[in-house]
This record gives sequence, structure tokens and C-alpha cells, in this order.
Amino acid sequence: MITKKLFSVLAFLLLFCNISAQTYEKKLDSLIATEFNDPNGPGGVFMVSHKGKTIYRKAFGKANLELNVNMNPENVFQLGSMTKQFTSVAILMLEQQGKLNVNDPISKYIKEYPSGDKITIHHLLTHTSGIKDFTKMKALSTIAQKEMKPAMMVDFFKNEPVDFAPGEKFEYNNSGYVVLGYIIEQVSGQTYEDFIKKNIFEKAGMVHSYYATDRQLIPKRAYGYHQKEQGFVNRTVINFSVPFSSGSLMSTVDDMLKWQKALNQNVLLNQIETKKAFQKYKLNNGEEFTYGYGWHLKDINGTPDREHGGSIFGFKSMGVYIPSEDMYVIGLSNCDCHSPTEMTRNMAKIALQSVKK
Repeated sequence: MITKKLFSVLAFLLLFCNISAQTYEKKLDSLIATEFNDPNGPGGVFMVSHKGKTIYRKAFGKANLELNVNMNPENVFQLGSMTKQFTSVAILMLEQQGKLNVNDPISKYIKEYPSGDKITIHHLLTHTSGIKDFTKMKALSTIAQKEMKPAMMVDFFKNEPVDFAPGEKFEYNNSGYVVLGYIIEQVSGQTYEDFIKKNIFEKAGMVHSYYATDRQLIPKRAYGYHQKEQGFVNRTVINFSVPFSSGSLMSTVDDMLKWQKALNQNVLLNQIETKKAFQKYKLNNGEEFTYGYGWHLKDINGTPDREHGGSIFGFKSMGVYIPSEDMYVIGLSNCDCHSPTEMTRNMAKIALQSVKK
């Protein structure tokens, strides 16, 4: 009798969980369809994982319009500024090895940098350096398609007037992360591309992640698009040596989950260095700001999270991690007409509600 009752309870729970999962999936499908509603246009891939297990993973739209190829969850996308996560962790890995200190002035590594004795690696990591963001410079178009060595990129903006004194305010800055990439090369003796590949991608098992290129054949590459009045057009071509360590990596949703797991399990960094990446810091006046090293530190309905988006010609990306639930939500799009930023945050809200029931 007890066995029958137990069986009935288990059967009911299984049915309830199945219905709950279906309801949850429909909610996410419906949410994504509000933006990614054209099966014949560029689309995206979205994934939700909970405690390391993927609970939602779907593709929408086309990966290639010319060839009429449907999007697949395994497609490779340009990450844009989500690259900054990898750059910051690379810096912390070098600190862990005793090869640099985040409080070092950048003049220690780039001797001729103006006021480099006042700007620290920490300032670069936290977007508080005050140096000019090269993406806001009118002259950017003159180098956008040129092959730029890291030193050339640094020279491009280093003599521009600073926007503010180091540590005075937080202002998102791509130039700072280009300087960090140059420092990684100086300290490690490797190219940024090789360092990331050997020390992060390979250690984390990210076999479908790359330093972006238009020359190398990338299996399952999603092609990027813009939307104009007359319809979709191929993305503007840039040389990836320009965004460099501020925005030139490519990956998949599955590899990005491996990245998150590697961070959680201290595969790449010890606990001390990991804590530095995910803590809030203060400006010179003592005011706290909501950015660590490569991640925005915000919240979803009051629940603390770590998040970052990315935007580069033809692509947009967004990843949200909620430590208390070990939940990772990521959205990758192959048209900069579709922003997955709020979409991904709203998916996280729905996912949080689902697991807390």
C-alpha cells in the first residue's frame, strides 16, 4: 500500500515538473518571439543553465541569409565586448603567476605612455582610467580596416587629452582594455590570441572559441548583418586587430557555459584572484560603482548578478550569471538590429521565478 502511494506521489511530482518545464519553455519562447520573430531574417541563440545543467537552448532565424541556412544552437558568434571578461581574467592569471600586480602603474610596461605613472592596471580594468575611448574618435574610420599591431593601437589614442583624472569617475572605455591586451603580450611573451587560446580556451575545453578572423574557416560560423531601409545587408568589415582585446573573440553558447563553469570551479583562477574580478570598487571620493574586472555587478529583481553585453558590427551579445542560483543566461545575435540585452535579463527573471517556486 505504501509502495503504491509512494509511486503515485512520485508520478504526480514527475507530471508536475514536466508541466512546469513546458510552461517555462513556452514563456521563454513567447518572450524571445517578441524580438526574434522573423524566421527568414537574422536571428540568435539563447540558453539558460541551472546548477551547470542546460534547461533551455534554442536557435531562431537564419545563420546565413544568402545560403538560406537556419540558425543552430551550435553556431559561432562574435562576442564583441564580452571579450573583456577574458582579458580581465588573463590579467588576473598573470598576477596569480607573480608576473604583474593590478596596482602597478602602466608606465612599468609601457614606458612612454603619457601620465602612465598615475594610471594603474586596476584603473584600466574598472574603466576608471580617464583615457580617451578610441571608438569615440573621429579618426577611427582611417584605421578600421588596417592591420594594427597592439603598439600601433595604443599609439592611436595615447596622446589624446584625458577625459578625467584616474579614479575620478567610471566611464566605459574600450581603449583601457586594448592597453590591457598589450600588457598581456608584454608580460607573457605571447600574442594575446595565443595566450587566450592556450591558457583559457584549452584549459576550459572551449573548442569552438576563437580570436575572430575573416580569413580562417570557422565551422558553423554565423554571419553578421545590419538592417537598412531596403532590408538586410552584410555587416561592415573591420580588421579585428582594431578592437583587439576589447572585443575580438568568438564563441558559442555551449562554450560560454564551459567558461562560466571554469570560473566557478577555479580552473583558471584561485579564490583570491576570482574575488577581485567579482567585487565592487570605489572611486577616489569613496563612491562605490557597480563594475568589477570585466563584469557589471548588478541585480535581477534584487538578486545580485554578474553581467556583460557586447556589440560589434553585425553582432550583439549578452550574458547574465546569478551566483546564488548558479544560473547562467546567454543570448547571441547575428544582427546588430536585435539586442539580446533586455531579452536575456528578462529570461533570467523568468528563470529565477521558475526555480524559486
